[in-house]
Amino acid sequence: MPTANELIAHGREVDEIRQIIGADGLIFQDLNDLIEAVRAENPDIQQFECSVFNGVYVTKDVDQQYLDFLDSLRNDDAKAVLFQNEMENLEMHNEG
Repeated sequence: MPTANELIAHGREVDEIRQIIGADGLIFQDLNDLIEAVRAENPDIQQFECSVFNGVYVTKDVDQQYLDFLDSLRNDDAKAVLFQNEMENLEMHNEG
């Protein structure tokens, strides 16, 4: 499950996102319009998993505290510590 910081659009303007993904243009569809467009093709669908768009998780057990915890595990500082530990382990392996 991605955290907000891992999404390409987080904290960016539309034109910046467009440039990053190499698109000529970029528009966003309203979430309700997207749901209705899909439901038009399959009216039996009762509920969608839209958490990446609206932060509402169908499991009802994901809160901001949990998302913050995930972000702390995946942020650059956490990755730097992991990398440092891996390098130290590699050095011990090469010396031994």
